[in-house]
Amino acid sequence: MAIECSCDECELKELFFQNVSANEMESLCRSRAEQNYDKGDYIIEQGKPVKEFIYLKSGLVKLFITNANDKEQILSFAKPFDFVSLLSILSKDQHSYSVMAIEDSTTCNISIDDVKRTIRENGKFAMSVLEKMSMVSDNVINESLAIRRRNLRGRVAYVLLHFYHDIYKTESFELPVSRKEIAEYIGMTTENVIRALTEFRKDGIIKIFGKVIEIVDETKLKQISDHG
Repeated sequence: MAIECSCDECELKELFFQNVSANEMESLCRSRAEQNYDKGDYIIEQGKPVKEFIYLKSGLVKLFITNANDKEQILSFAKPFDFVSLLSILSKDQHSYSVMAIEDSTTCNISIDDVKRTIRENGKFAMSVLEKMSMVSDNVINESLAIRRRNLRGRVAYVLLHFYHDIYKTESFELPVSRKEIAEYIGMTTENVIRALTEFRKDGIIKIFGKVIEIVDETKLKQISDHG
């Protein structure tokens, strides 16, 4: 009797189950498992062996690299329906970056051996994986370039608008990261981030209630993001 996967309507279902045969689907379903993580848990650890293909089903995570001095550089944030393990699963045996839950999160994991075998045997599936890898890489590069071409105020404004439009889709949200983590993401000091947020608050652009940010004047915030 064939095994049925209980996947939601999501990109994982689109990637796997629209590009594989019934036998391949059964094998992938057999190795599929969901994993729950609390805020602060590692989903992937830099330097650890690549064992699974990981898809974020719910929650929010940060992708980051830890350098030789134990300093973190945040590469990107990933939201539900993102593939969080794609940047190095085919090029290396060990993960080249870490992924940590910054909200309670659930992942869908599939054995990397089964994924690689399907890639070797199914050209259509292989092309879909490559397309997804390219999209993830492009997003990381584009985010990095978008941040680095802005000044301090523009970078902080960009991050706030990113959480507003791309993640929470509401003008009032709880920042899932600390001021220090924002600084790591945009390449500035924590003090600079705090100063910019304080200036935005004094100018009536945002309201701050602890970790909760409310965007009051989106037009002005966008102007700062675009022009500094």
